[in-house]
Amino acid sequence: MKKVSIILVLLGTIVIDALAQSVTLKSDGLDPAYVQNITNRAQKIVDGLNIADAQKAESVRNIIANRYFLLNEIHEECAKTKQFAKDSIADKARQKHVAEGAEKVRDAKLYQHHFEFPATLSLYLNDAQIEAVKDGMTFGVVPKTYQAHLEMIPTLTEEEKAQILAWLKEAREFAMDAENSNKKHNWFGKYKGRINNWLSSRGYDLVKEREGWYKRIEETKKK
Repeated sequence: MKKVSIILVLLGTIVIDALAQSVTLKSDGLDPAYVQNITNRAQKIVDGLNIADAQKAESVRNIIANRYFLLNEIHEECAKTKQFAKDSIADKARQKHVAEGAEKVRDAKLYQHHFEFPATLSLYLNDAQIEAVKDGMTFGVVPKTYQAHLEMIPTLTEEEKAQILAWLKEAREFAMDAENSNKKHNWFGKYKGRINNWLSSRGYDLVKEREGWYKRIEETKKK
């Protein structure tokens, strides 16, 4: 029984290794300039992970780039359907119905593929590195905003810190699937508003907290 268990573990390791080495760039039929731009963007994220193994780093880069390709495809399909409806359907109610249907299809596809991304990355990266990839794809808004809250309100409790971070990470999940930088930032904006309202409800005067924070920053600069 022991030998069987060992063999199964070894086989599992071999399968994982085989999967981990099989990632290729899914760029067939795409504009070369677009592919190069996305590959460069993905490479910048990978460079920050300090992956020693070149093959492993390339696989991670391809996973990230392929993710961008997929998101672009999903959003483009939606945009084309909505544009077709606008150009071809005179009835406004029918036009709106088709556009809303396209958005529902888009959202279903985004949800369908959302969890496969971190799952695939987990074949190559640890949890901290996957977090870094997510932050790299969302302009580092989570760590920057979280740190800003800590500095602005030094009296935050551990419970409040945890809640703020949880909401920022939730916003990041939506932002990762958004079609452009503006819509990514819009998701964070919504959750920042939620955080501010929540903090206000707990008795924090955010105007005063912000003024005090700016004052501390200026005092630090003078030193």
